[in-house]
Amino acid sequence: MSGAGGGRGSGSSVPQRAPWSLVAATAALCLVAATSVWTAAAAPMSREEKQKLGNQVLEMFDHAYGNYMEHAYPADELMPLTCRGRVRGQEPSRGDVDDALGKFSLTLIDSLDTLVVLNKTKEFEDAVRKVLRDVNLDNDVVVSVFETNIRVLGGLLGGHSLAIMLKEKGEYMQWYNDELLQMAKQLGYKLLPAFNTTSGLPYPRINLKFGIRKPEARTGTETDTCTACAGTLILEFAALSRFTGATIFEEYARKALDFLWEKRQRSSNLVGVTINIHTGDWVRKDSGVGAGIDSYYEYLLKAYVLLGDDSFLERFNTHYDAIMRYISQPPLLLDVHIHKPMLNARTWMDALLAFFPGLQVLKGDIRPAIETHEMLYQVIKKHNFLPEAFTTDFRVHWAQHPLRPEFAESTYFLYKATGDPYYLEVGKTLIENLNKYARVPCGFAAMKDVRTGSHEDRMDSFFLAEMFKYLYLLFADKEDIIFDIEDYIFTTEAHLLPLWLSTTNQRVSKKNTTSEYTELDDSNFDWTCPNTQILFPNDPLYAQSIREPLKNVVDKSCPRGIIRVEESLRSGAKPPLRARDFMATNPEHLEILKKMGVSLIHLKDGRVQLVQHAIQAASSIDAEDGLRFMQEMIELSSQQQKEQQLPPRAVQIVSHPFFGRVVLTAGPAQFGPDLSKHKETRGFVASSKPYNGCSELTNPEAVMGKIALIQRGQCMFAEKARNIQNAGAIGGIVIDDNEGSSSDTAPLFQMAGDGKDTDDIKIPMLFLFSKEGSIILDAIREYEEVEVLLSDRAKDRDPEMENEEQPSSENDSQSAEQVSSRSQEIDLVDQESPEESSVNSQPESLSPVDTDSAASVSSSEQDSNPTENHETTSLDGECIDLDNQLQEQSETEEDSNPNVSWGKKVQPIDSILADWNEDIEAFEMMDKDEL
Repeated sequence: MSGAGGGRGSGSSVPQRAPWSLVAATAALCLVAATSVWTAAAAPMSREEKQKLGNQVLEMFDHAYGNYMEHAYPADELMPLTCRGRVRGQEPSRGDVDDALGKFSLTLIDSLDTLVVLNKTKEFEDAVRKVLRDVNLDNDVVVSVFETNIRVLGGLLGGHSLAIMLKEKGEYMQWYNDELLQMAKQLGYKLLPAFNTTSGLPYPRINLKFGIRKPEARTGTETDTCTACAGTLILEFAALSRFTGATIFEEYARKALDFLWEKRQRSSNLVGVTINIHTGDWVRKDSGVGAGIDSYYEYLLKAYVLLGDDSFLERFNTHYDAIMRYISQPPLLLDVHIHKPMLNARTWMDALLAFFPGLQVLKGDIRPAIETHEMLYQVIKKHNFLPEAFTTDFRVHWAQHPLRPEFAESTYFLYKATGDPYYLEVGKTLIENLNKYARVPCGFAAMKDVRTGSHEDRMDSFFLAEMFKYLYLLFADKEDIIFDIEDYIFTTEAHLLPLWLSTTNQRVSKKNTTSEYTELDDSNFDWTCPNTQILFPNDPLYAQSIREPLKNVVDKSCPRGIIRVEESLRSGAKPPLRARDFMATNPEHLEILKKMGVSLIHLKDGRVQLVQHAIQAASSIDAEDGLRFMQEMIELSSQQQKEQQLPPRAVQIVSHPFFGRVVLTAGPAQFGPDLSKHKETRGFVASSKPYNGCSELTNPEAVMGKIALIQRGQCMFAEKARNIQNAGAIGGIVIDDNEGSSSDTAPLFQMAGDGKDTDDIKIPMLFLFSKEGSIILDAIREYEEVEVLLSDRAKDRDPEMENEEQPSSENDSQSAEQVSSRSQEIDLVDQESPEESSVNSQPESLSPVDTDSAASVSSSEQDSNPTENHETTSLDGECIDLDNQLQEQSETEEDSNPNVSWGKKVQPIDSILADWNEDIEAFEMMDKDEL
């Protein structure tokens, strides 16, 4: 997925025509040479095991697709926890994410060519008939131009491409007469009004029925769009023109690409994330290969492959040279400022950049592809999935994972280029993790928090369009696929377009607007036509030697580029100074700071302030090291603050028919055993009497040896815990008494003590909102005996209990769906938006305002007033030791006030963050200055 949050995929086959060798590493040439080399590097996977894994992928697709068709169709997407369809306007708005939904059976259209790739030709024929019969493209709904293009237009064109292929084979689709193509043409004309701007860049949204700017359209006032949103149109629009002969679509898409190229930053050859569609001014001037830009680069290279226009290749190579010069810090890919590309714009990476190794394979640059892919794989092995964003020291930045396919895509193309069976094992891990952690009775659910294993009621269409396609192709042999995949190119949503379009209906003039003012580094083109002897030396351990230094990169949490550190060691120089190692009394450290342009100021109150002036650094590299040191210092401060907050906990229903599939994120307690340090508690649940648990229980025999359910209110949490503990309960779950409360609308909190010594409480206590607690209560009413697991995060499902599971009756199945329909997972940690910087988060301390002594989690941003072009941070004492600097404040008040918030206590770290917030903004605004 890229840009506006839509699906993205990457990679392509190599065209069988004259310039095909310019697109490297995915052709049979590389594959044959690589396979012979890699046989000795790792034990090859047997054909039987590959077939077994391929069949497993088919079963997983059937589970996802079958549940969509049964429970959701004709809705756009399946909600796998509640076993129903997601219909725009009938569910609470999710913001921009919902712009992909247009009431046009999105998942079915997005899955069309996947059905053919997976040899489900009969199902494909049935699906095409359903699309032609049921889908309406004239709906009064505002949709994303980007998402509609890559998912719907791309899905229709991919379906048409394979429909005519099957028709030519003579067995299926004999009745087909370009009906999908006519739908695609209708949709293409509906999208054209979005291009009615002076720049030629499209509006980000359009009303399918009323277009742009009309009062009924409810859109057309936007001024900004992302680079990927405007630059990821050429494949679908050009294919539509080549299929139909209507050149207008390709012309509009080319004009948008030409404008983006003209507006690149000329000194760095980078583009920003967001651009004004009317003026062409960059709104967000940071640049990377992840969200907002990713598929722009992808489509430049693939436009050359599909259309044969050399100018697209020249542009891609120019950008690629800049990416490898500034953004690539192997194995990391870090955003930089387009005007100051030596300065990092942020210290975290988003999951969408996982497509980039696959694009590097297509480019033919294998070594960095292996390095970045291995780094990402180490992150996955730590968290089971790739978090939406993670920091340079591999901590979770955004904890969600919507089952994105980008990593699987890069895995497929690396295996295709190298033949290394290591990547088959990587794919096997992906399959196991999906089945173990994401599979639910009605499909596959996105992860709301990879740390706890909690789910989100979401299964995006790109999961079926891309994930299963790449996984199946990874394990499939050529004879397992009914057509030659090498005759097609993959779009960003993994839809298939035939390469013969390059010679069909070529009516668009190909004006080369690139080389007339661009000087290209000749060495950058060396990789464009790779020699397999260079890519794959006569060393069977070549790829393994590249991966080996990265095996422990996540555990070591080294935010510096591995290559830079290795070069320092080889040259005899010491590695750059790390913030965690810095001591203000160490003369050697002070000398290093001076070289990096960082100076110390001793304040009157005894604190030490650090200030960096990049212009005072000994060299540009030292200035970069100084910036990183300052960024590490503030991140170290923020991380140590966050560690004082208790992390979220998990309530997992493990009894029949759930078997651990339903996971609820719960609020922790500041008393009782710490579930992260003690063994989880497992037991059946029982309601206490009185239900509020504020007095001695009248049903001790019912809760003896069980986990007691208690209602919030009327007394302290600690008092409730003591009462159920005295009755023999082994744990407690407090359910909110505010009916309808949910993690979707209310801030989460942790239960505080009563101001007294709580060491006498020996049982774990967790908190659930009313809506989440109702899931357990409904399960009790339906199944009487319900067993749950209280832990620090979701555990693996019980294999013994799963094996004992018998095919449930229809009533049981319906009941499970009804219970699941109440599933809503709780996200205890507020996540920042993509526009927010992680350094803006302020210190928080407990200040309960509730009879139950609950402390909610929230965050606020400090206003920034850029004044100077430097960065500052402050330290108390000689080195950072925030565990000793921050004190937690916990008080209790009456339960009558439901508005619970974190209070702020003045701490020395406030000045650190205040200084940083003020000056980092100024630093980012230095667009006209040079280092």
